Amino acid sequence: MKNRLIITTIFVTALFLGACKKTLDLNPLDQIATSTFYKSKGDFDQALAAVYASMQPEEFSVGIGFRDCFTDNGYNQFNSGSSKDFVQGNFNPNTGGYETGIYNDSYTGIGRVNLFLQNLGNYKGADISDAQRKIYEGEVRFIRAYFYLQLYTIYGDVPLVLQPLDLSNQKQPKVPAAQILTQITTDLDYSIANLSTNAYYANGGHAAASSAKALKARALIFAAYGATGTPDPAILTQVRDLCTDLMAQYKLSTNFEDVFRDATQKGNTEIIFSINFLSPNNTAPWDLYYGDYDACAPLQNMVDAFECTDGLPYGTSPLTDTKDQFNNRDPRLRKTVYRDSVDFGNGKVYHPSNLRPTGYGTIKFLEPNNMPYGFSTLSQQDAVVLRLGEVLLMYAEAQNEIAGPDATVYKAMTDLRARVGMPPYPAGYTQAQMRDRIRHERRIELAFEGLRHFDLLRWHIAGPVLNAVKTSLINYHFEDKFYKWPLPQTEIDKSGGVLVQNPNY
Repeated sequence: MKNRLIITTIFVTALFLGACKKTLDLNPLDQIATSTFYKSKGDFDQALAAVYASMQPEEFSVGIGFRDCFTDNGYNQFNSGSSKDFVQGNFNPNTGGYETGIYNDSYTGIGRVNLFLQNLGNYKGADISDAQRKIYEGEVRFIRAYFYLQLYTIYGDVPLVLQPLDLSNQKQPKVPAAQILTQITTDLDYSIANLSTNAYYANGGHAAASSAKALKARALIFAAYGATGTPDPAILTQVRDLCTDLMAQYKLSTNFEDVFRDATQKGNTEIIFSINFLSPNNTAPWDLYYGDYDACAPLQNMVDAFECTDGLPYGTSPLTDTKDQFNNRDPRLRKTVYRDSVDFGNGKVYHPSNLRPTGYGTIKFLEPNNMPYGFSTLSQQDAVVLRLGEVLLMYAEAQNEIAGPDATVYKAMTDLRARVGMPPYPAGYTQAQMRDRIRHERRIELAFEGLRHFDLLRWHIAGPVLNAVKTSLINYHFEDKFYKWPLPQTEIDKSGGVLVQNPNY
């Protein structure tokens, strides 16, 4: 049995009554009021579970693969999250999907954190020690930083809300993105100072100090490229140092696929933080979405991007097999993509009920033991948010920009590739050559983990990359204004003009 946070609807409901009234009855008899709920440490433990539950909406968990369909990696035949609207350039304040979902669900999570912190501050019970208070605060501030990072990277300037909202203060203006970044790092610094230093504590679903370090590195590596894609060595130095600490604490999983499969996630040495699920009452449709619906279909250019086993590009390598394009390829190809049918070998085969529009599907998140996949499948795979593989890539990228391709950069990349039996890079790379290889490696290693869009934005190459896509079923059209998404028009309207729309929308 996994060590999980068990989420229950009643406590999620209870947590919100101080921030949102659905009727004129301020003390409904069928719900628990915030003022009467927080009476013991056990109540705070339940409320903490509800705060963690705010990370479970599709766009932050089971839908991470769909976020790669906003890029050159994949195609979503159902337009999940409005990915088709984005890549075709039909993106506006009324688009909906993830354009609205990421914004609204982030602020829902932030609201839960703020309410938790307010009640923690007001609570005087002796059953919560000062040390425990700091742990509670460190965990929820990690979660608040996670949500503000979503907002910072996608929308830029957004409201900074650090207290529960009511009728007197619910209309909040935007603040500069730099101020949001400052809050992110402030929250994470608190978490780093006060959470457990046990690296594998986070594998049970709670944030640890290492989780906060990895999230801070991700925030800073985005900030380091500014508005033009030119890296700032001073910020990247902070990224490098955070990653150095993490590299001493974690080990790569022996098997690449074990990071993503339910049966091998508990105690995995690579996972730094994950969003946990537990059947039968708290599941996510991983196997249904990816194994039956084929809602995240890899594009041909994504498949072609995987090297041959000699480290040379497919089509250039003498190992290129045009009759079987999965033959002699980087092993991560078979561990990430399936052709037409899900096939784990040894007779474990499943034929999806939906069409495969590109001829491919995403196998990365599927659990072989859950076959056959369908509506009744109780998938409890965790959504891996932070892992050592990404940390090695952040370290290599930062150090290469600071000092060029030194021995430590080569070692980080060699270790990552050796895990799947891929050869090391040849000696003698220039900084620019190593930069290109690291960026390519990120695309392969982190495919469909929701970070490709993040990378294209921060490197400021989304326009050239996306407008060059020719292997999709739809035409791509990226405009510079899409480097920052529009705020949902519904939020603009509700603010009565206090909230100002992003430029060019």
